[in-house]
Amino acid sequence: MTELRKRMIECLQLRGLSERTQEAYVRAVRQLADHCHKSPDLISEEELGQYFLHIKNVKKYSRAASTIAICGIKFFYEKTLNREFTTLKLVRAPSEKKLPVILSVEEVQRILREVRLPRYRVCLSTIYSCGLRLQEGTHIQVRDIDSGRGMLHVRHGKGGKDRYVPLPERTVELLREYWVTHRNPAWMFPSEGRVHVELKNSIEPMHKSSVQHAFRAALKATKINKAASVHTLRHSWATHLLEAGVNLRLIQEYLGHSSPTTTSIYTHLTARAEDLGREAINRIMSEL
Repeated sequence: MTELRKRMIECLQLRGLSERTQEAYVRAVRQLADHCHKSPDLISEEELGQYFLHIKNVKKYSRAASTIAICGIKFFYEKTLNREFTTLKLVRAPSEKKLPVILSVEEVQRILREVRLPRYRVCLSTIYSCGLRLQEGTHIQVRDIDSGRGMLHVRHGKGGKDRYVPLPERTVELLREYWVTHRNPAWMFPSEGRVHVELKNSIEPMHKSSVQHAFRAALKATKINKAASVHTLRHSWATHLLEAGVNLRLIQEYLGHSSPTTTSIYTHLTARAEDLGREAINRIMSEL
């Protein structure tokens, strides 16, 4: 590890940023250095501006990827090097107002039935039934399951926040059935690793890329023509709860959203909301 990278990581740690954020920010600076073929502390402001134009016009980064690149690079120059560039005050991530892809309950069931291996099927079922992010699902620990209260303790979610979410009885049954196949004392979904260690003795959780691969294979097998991902299960869960009449404020808490504005996007996605909208419009227009 270079001295410069070590300094940046120490600055990130002092600011209390999560490991995932640290990794993303360090990666953003490394990609900048690779593009310019020089140490990042030697990059000029003009080169920095050209790099941001490159990721916008050539690489066509999404809003999320652009935000990580901007925040990571800005942190490096302003906090690690104590250097200010005018470019960093001007650059902004592109604005997007996209609605997420949503699967129906029946489509979710079809996809889960196509997942071949139990460890992936149970993990994906838990992610959907609890509205989890992918990493939250793979990192479930045995101690997180409170079957008596019917709750799941989600640790270190986005922003380092913990939360509790309802744990359906059927999901508890699935988790129990899967756990007895390996009996790992710590992880609900332990990893075999590259050396294929016995799951009972594994000291790390299943890697999220393997879960993503299993989901994509199952989606392809169903021939459902939607650009869905594992994260789509979380969006679908929130929409299905809203359609079932669950209060939006409660859904916000379950999802771990800081702002109700973030959660309110699901009001645009429910079939029931659309039906009510059509009924209201027809009622108003019938008087004309």
